[in-house]
Amino acid sequence: MTTHRVPLRSLLFVPGSRTDWLPKAEAAGADAAILDLEDAVPEDGKAAAREAVAGAVDRSVAGAADGAVSGAEDRGAAGTPAPMRLLVRINALDRATGWQGADDLRAVARPGLYGIVLPKVSGPEDVTTADRLLAWCEREHGLPEGHFALLPLLETARGLREAYAIGRAATRIAHLGAVTAPGGDVERAIGYRWSPEGEETRELRARALLDARAADRPHPVAGLWADVADLAGLRRFAEQNRALGYEGMAVIHPSHVPVVNEVFAPDAEELARCGRLIAAVERAQAEGAGAVLFEGRMADEAMAATARHTLSRHGGGWVLGRHGWG
Repeated sequence: MTTHRVPLRSLLFVPGSRTDWLPKAEAAGADAAILDLEDAVPEDGKAAAREAVAGAVDRSVAGAADGAVSGAEDRGAAGTPAPMRLLVRINALDRATGWQGADDLRAVARPGLYGIVLPKVSGPEDVTTADRLLAWCEREHGLPEGHFALLPLLETARGLREAYAIGRAATRIAHLGAVTAPGGDVERAIGYRWSPEGEETRELRARALLDARAADRPHPVAGLWADVADLAGLRRFAEQNRALGYEGMAVIHPSHVPVVNEVFAPDAEELARCGRLIAAVERAQAEGAGAVLFEGRMADEAMAATARHTLSRHGGGWVLGRHGWG
């Protein structure tokens, strides 16, 4: 059994050595924080960071009743801020590194954790290893099977090529997608030259998204925008990812969170239009017609079903954002 996953509009990276920044992430309105034990922590600080992150996960359980960072599975009721999910990016599950990633996973996979971000995934065998380790941790802590989500990072050419097989390798996988950034692992692996317009990665992001959807993996996310000050560029990139079909983005700075949350949530007019479209199609059906002219365009049951899906996910106050954005 796999726990129900929810859409995450914004996933904010936080260095594992700076768990004291988590309140800032929550104040920014992030749907999730990714505590990073990999690239954000120097080698000589990884053991201390691992201990700090495990402590932060434990504290999230203690504070959940007071509305603090939580691993709860459902968004808040209408008008109520939803708890920020906690994920941890562990080090790679690699024998060459002494299985440091396995030590990370065992230390942090405990109540209060939403999921694990698995770096440098090259194929389904990496997912299978992580899935078995997480199942062992769930049993150790008395948690239901599939409690922890798994977010594989497609950072190698082979990983991107095998995105569908990776997505099918474990039912706990969620939020799968392509994360591209200037000068990062993916640019080095593929050899493209990054540009703010994103044309060189658009096809790559679209293909990874299609593989995630075909593998029936819920709520794919993309990323990331590296220019902290360029919020206009961030918005354009986020809108491009939203247009492709992504449901959220990984981000690197709290100032990026409100922009991304706004892009990946429908506004009040879009929700109202969904309601009008559904009503128009249902009236036409009641009159024996299969399609109707709605606000200048033809609409039928397929479009009404899409509108119902949008309202079922976003119509309960989430559009307003966790702290009034929307």
